Amino acid sequence: MVTAGDGDGWVILADGSRRWGLYGASGLLLYSVDESGTGHVLLQHRAPWTHQGGTWGLPGGARNSGESSVSAAIREFVEEVDGDLGTLSLLGIHRQDHQVWVFDTVLASVPERRPFTPGNPESESIRWIPVPDVPSMPLLPAFGKVWPEVAAALSEQLLLIVDTTVVPQSITPGALCHRLTELAQVGVTDDMLPPDVPLTPLHRRFPSVLLLVDAHSRAALPAPVHGVDVVQVSDGSAAAIAQLVSERLPQTRIVVATDHPDTRAQAAALGVHTAPVSWAYELAQREESSPVERGSSVT
Repeated sequence: MVTAGDGDGWVILADGSRRWGLYGASGLLLYSVDESGTGHVLLQHRAPWTHQGGTWGLPGGARNSGESSVSAAIREFVEEVDGDLGTLSLLGIHRQDHQVWVFDTVLASVPERRPFTPGNPESESIRWIPVPDVPSMPLLPAFGKVWPEVAAALSEQLLLIVDTTVVPQSITPGALCHRLTELAQVGVTDDMLPPDVPLTPLHRRFPSVLLLVDAHSRAALPAPVHGVDVVQVSDGSAAAIAQLVSERLPQTRIVVATDHPDTRAQAAALGVHTAPVSWAYELAQREESSPVERGSSVT
């Protein structure tokens, strides 16, 4: 049974229109790629009796006080949709900011298109829609307005590759791995990234992180942690990064943090942005999370 939260209520915008959610609202947009490489999003066909009924949008609703965007989006999804959400990987948060009210679209990828059905009377149907077909559908006006930005962001996953094979003695792979785990969960804002990384603007994005470590080092390997994959390198980081980058381009936006000149040159030749390892270390130290923005991969 769904109970009313303390965020339920209308907010009047400056233009006189109204929006649901005293503390703003959030929605969850699931994204999955099929065998042919076509992306699909899970959309909700709104029941005729609802506000702007008959249109297509995403499951979502009002945030409660102190509730994060991610938590609210997942809670609303579970309330409105029947089916096993499974494990999802957060990609980012797109924000519509109306000063007195915000709507956060939480973007998340899932490995497969699981079946979902309406979980309450607010939905006529729940369907996976190929991304190219979305613009031709009768979309909820607010969703239709931001769809071009959202669609672009879905295909721009951010990957940070951090090369620890050549680092100052003050930076240990284990300590850096721990800090990067926090970074992957909290996410980054665009102004925290190197300039000119070709990304559609998002309020916050959650990067995947690869930590390269020297396989011949006597130092203990970092323990496996959520959000950071550790890759042992035995023949130099330049060759490893070349392979990792080639496997993920063109959809993935990659930033390589390295202090090795050859590796930096190799990465630049592949068209990816580079930064010193100290940038990644300082980035991982920044405490910019808030209850509204914190997230992680969710099961």
